[in-house]
Amino acid sequence: MIMQKFVDRKEELSRLRNAFGKNALVIVYGRRRVGKTRLLVEAIKGRPHIYHLCKEEELHETLKSLSFKLFRLTGNEEFVRKPIASFEEFFESIPEGTIVVFDEFQILARNYPRILGLLQEYVDFRPKGPVVLCGSSVSMMEELAGYGSPLYGRRTLSLKVEPLEFFHVGEFFLAYSPEDLVKVYGVVGGVPEYLLRFDSTLSPEENVRREFFERGFLYSEAEFLLRYELRDLSVYNTILEGISYGHLSFGELRSVTELDGSKLSRYLSVLMNLGIVKRETPVTLGVREKARRRNARYSIADNYFAFYYSFVHPFKEEIEPGLLDEPLGNFEKNFNRYLGFVFEGIATQFLIRLNKGGELPFSFSRIGRWWHRNEEIDLVALSERERKALFVEVKWKELSGREIRGILKDLKRKAQLVNLEDWEKSYCIVARGIWDKEELKKEGLLVYDLGDFILSEPRPSSSGRATSRAFAGL
Repeated sequence: MIMQKFVDRKEELSRLRNAFGKNALVIVYGRRRVGKTRLLVEAIKGRPHIYHLCKEEELHETLKSLSFKLFRLTGNEEFVRKPIASFEEFFESIPEGTIVVFDEFQILARNYPRILGLLQEYVDFRPKGPVVLCGSSVSMMEELAGYGSPLYGRRTLSLKVEPLEFFHVGEFFLAYSPEDLVKVYGVVGGVPEYLLRFDSTLSPEENVRREFFERGFLYSEAEFLLRYELRDLSVYNTILEGISYGHLSFGELRSVTELDGSKLSRYLSVLMNLGIVKRETPVTLGVREKARRRNARYSIADNYFAFYYSFVHPFKEEIEPGLLDEPLGNFEKNFNRYLGFVFEGIATQFLIRLNKGGELPFSFSRIGRWWHRNEEIDLVALSERERKALFVEVKWKELSGREIRGILKDLKRKAQLVNLEDWEKSYCIVARGIWDKEELKKEGLLVYDLGDFILSEPRPSSSGRATSRAFAGL
């Protein structure tokens, strides 16, 4: 594992430390490489603790390791001379107020299922401090706290660690322009270890070539992660590749994968539960309508998987023997278009931040895409209580004032197609760059570009426009 500096995670740290004030059972989970261990190391810093990374080993080796950790914590040499012989003895030996962390706990639970009952007994009858169960198998860790588990109803906190937002990517690449950071985020998302695999002395494109097309670490990571969680990998590959090719409705996916509806539903549910795929319906639909499958579109929610299934997996036969002309040509031709979809996600994060800061015309409670037949609006933000709507177009382009006015005119036309006749409507453009932005703002238009994602002094970007380096929220 690459060790990294600690970035963001203020909210997660606060929740963990608040839970540690009690004799808590804390479950921490999330995909591999997302930074769970680094978060826990930071959370337990300065407090008495036993941290144990569960491994594929015999039980007596695990107990021997725990004995040595008890010795290091207490200084009692008896733990070295006569190691503990059972988990019952381990729990009896924990000093009062000690935080116990079992990392990759799913391995221990799979190899020694009795640990669940022992933990239940410890938490219920003789807790001496918080217990943290951390794991990378999202499905198994969620089952641990589910109905039927001995630990059901006993957790104090269940914390899913998500990838970092776009705004924190800049902390890993101090010399990159904002446009370069969008490219990086579009390729690997906010997974800290993936970000650290990129060499900041190389361009994003050079890093992509090294890590993916020249079969670096990130080339095989996607299928490794899927094998870790799933069976029937070939079926999941077919589904994910189908989505990456633009088959977004359930019917289109059923046709391209040749799976019957019930099986496809199950596979999609698994991918959604893992956070790899998301299902969307037009944001204006009511709760009852949201359940209707025919209104839904599926997309790959995770940027790393989206990039992999768009640019790498379809060309594995060429990449394996080093025949890179076709895969690199496809990447060079289509990467900028792909970044348009990435930028929509970043714009959503940006608008949510503005919303929390009270910097928009109203405070929205929902935001998402809208479509009907052949018409689409990138984002619509709604306040159902105030009956107000903000219609947003997102463009991964440099736009002039004239182009902005043309886009706004068409946006207003499309807004009339949305069934919100008696609502108060506002309009917004988010673009990579806007040449006449200050003049447009003086006219009262709501326009933002990458420069508005920034806080400190301006500096040249890769496009030659003046932007700055310190991203909002860092």
